[in-house]
Amino acid sequence: MFYGDVLKKLRRVCLALPEAEEFVSFGHPAFRVRGGKIFAVLETYKGELGICVNVGKTMQGLFLADSRFFRTPYIGKFGWVTLRVEAARLNWTEIRDLAKGSYQLAAPKSSSAADPASRRRR
Repeated sequence: MFYGDVLKKLRRVCLALPEAEEFVSFGHPAFRVRGGKIFAVLETYKGELGICVNVGKTMQGLFLADSRFFRTPYIGKFGWVTLRVEAARLNWTEIRDLAKGSYQLAAPKSSSAADPASRRRR
């Protein structure tokens, strides 16, 4: 899968979340809760394209046991993992769930973005 194809699909997944916006962080397309924390990044590290998300420190080990994932450089200590795009066929349902979980960790706790139930009540 080519970079542009992955970015297009990741953009669709991430921007479907409330108050999500795209911007460039350190030269990489990134997605954040409007004006706040980043929840997904598409980057190339050591020649390998990856999708970076925060799974939390307690869950990180489960993902790192899967060879498709590695600890995201620099921010891995905060619970971030990177999914290797070329490791296996991408499962976009899985990526949507990863992005949504990371988004929920990034969203301010006081906002409706952090509470999925509040979106269902609208």
